[in-house]
Amino acid sequence: MSDKPSPIDIQKALGGLDYPASKEDIVKKAEGSKADQSVLDALGNLPEREYGAPTDISKEIFD
Repeated sequence: MSDKPSPIDIQKALGGLDYPASKEDIVKKAEGSKADQSVLDALGNLPEREYGAPTDISKEIFD
């Protein structure tokens, strides 16, 4: 398994994202932010659903 990014890395990559957001919106935002590959990998593994807040994303990745 690859190294997990820090919650701060995730927040930086998604700064300014409007919620609710789909997985596709989240990944596109991170790509546009030139996020590290570990961030892109983690976000790419999110389940397909709507995320209502940054904490929803963090829970999926870190819990």
